[in-house]
Amino acid sequence: MPADGSPTVTDIELPDATLEGELAVPEGSNGLVVFAHGSGSSRHSPRNNFVAERLRERGLGTLLFDLLTEREDRDRENRFDVPLLTDRLVATTEWLRERPESGGRAVGYFGASTGAAAALRGAARPETEIGAVVSRGGRVDLAAEVVDDVRAPTLLIVGGEDESVLQVNREVSDALACERDLRIVEGAGHLFEGEGELEAVADRAADWFATHLE
Repeated sequence: MPADGSPTVTDIELPDATLEGELAVPEGSNGLVVFAHGSGSSRHSPRNNFVAERLRERGLGTLLFDLLTEREDRDRENRFDVPLLTDRLVATTEWLRERPESGGRAVGYFGASTGAAAALRGAARPETEIGAVVSRGGRVDLAAEVVDDVRAPTLLIVGGEDESVLQVNREVSDALACERDLRIVEGAGHLFEGEGELEAVADRAADWFATHLE
């Protein structure tokens, strides 16, 4: 692991697959955020990488990884198999905690689109002991049946113009029993492509994780 905490490409060896990831653990970091990307995306997602860089600037570790192998990703149905994506996220969290450079740190989840459903489902499992969750434009309705089991402080960030996703995020926010917050980026669509919109997402996510991953 580089001394400056820059990302290192690594193979994530799981019982059912070998996944590709990029792990960065800045020296002295207390928390580490695992990213769950949306359907059709990957660890190379420019939006998630932008957020990850901002988190590292705040002293947080990051892991961006592909939830599917290249072969699995060719089957479009796998991209929307939220139970499969959740299993991969949980297994990767266990793998991460066994590594000497990242073990002992509080773990958070950052999920985008369908990845946010996997993040909430993963956080709902007691064995993961997740410290915080942030969702960006999340399809959190795909995890609606497990929100009662989520104990990790959860921040939902949604674009003000992403009307259908905003509605389901409001419903899930009301249903969450844990500490939660719903932040709306006014004028933003699903992809937060406007000037300053992704920066707003990154800053709010960084504040949330810095507060809760101690």
